[in-house]
Amino acid sequence: MNKKWLLSLIFAAFVALLAACGSDDSESAEEGNNQAQQEESAEQGEQPEMPEPDLEGVPDVVAEVNGEEVSKQEFTEVYQSQFQQRAFQAQMSGQELDQDQLKQQVADSLVGQKLVVQEANNRDIQVTEEERNQTLDELAQQSQLESGDELVSALEEQGMSNEEIMSQVETQVKVDKLIAEEGGDMQPTEEELKEAYEQSKAQQEQMAEQSGEGEQPEVPSYEELKPQIEQSLVQQKEAEVYQKLVEDLRADADVTMNL
Repeated sequence: MNKKWLLSLIFAAFVALLAACGSDDSESAEEGNNQAQQEESAEQGEQPEMPEPDLEGVPDVVAEVNGEEVSKQEFTEVYQSQFQQRAFQAQMSGQELDQDQLKQQVADSLVGQKLVVQEANNRDIQVTEEERNQTLDELAQQSQLESGDELVSALEEQGMSNEEIMSQVETQVKVDKLIAEEGGDMQPTEEELKEAYEQSKAQQEQMAEQSGEGEQPEVPSYEELKPQIEQSLVQQKEAEVYQKLVEDLRADADVTMNL
């Protein structure tokens, strides 16, 4: 954990969801194939070598966004976090990780982050103490801590001041409100929920067939999975709104990429 950890955590979900927005059924089938390959490799004792992050040539200023810099340190911290996840996935699937592509994705995501935060700060969005505390509790849950107070204590031990922590949490609340403002009603309909359930059920059955399992897995009922599906669809819609906002803001922004 370091002084940039909280802000990285705040936007980690958006980065992951933006990547997921481009997925479709064919990609789901490919995931099933990868899972079967992973199991076969494990049985054969194959273990591809884990690559190392390549940060050579990364400039001190990765990008400038309306006069605000994305520093090498900021980029490196996010890149190393993303690299660990992607490298593990590549190792398990036997595929090679394209680090140049990942660097560009991370740089673009940081530019988008700067644009959205700038827009949130430019609008007259008010944040209450109750909203800050609720967001702190949610972030604590994501990091498997019991409370927002415990999260604040952990960050203070790493050198962050209480003022800095609260400022970043307030920024997150502003961003959440900005996305809600831009997206309007993002609650999925009953039809969307049932369609997502059927797609998920079909994908699990397809993956079971591809993995060579003899019996089809027992999929939980629609009512059991409904809360999870609803949360997932809301997050997907929020990610789509976020992505559209970034695209609109970037069209009128002064952005210089140095990577």
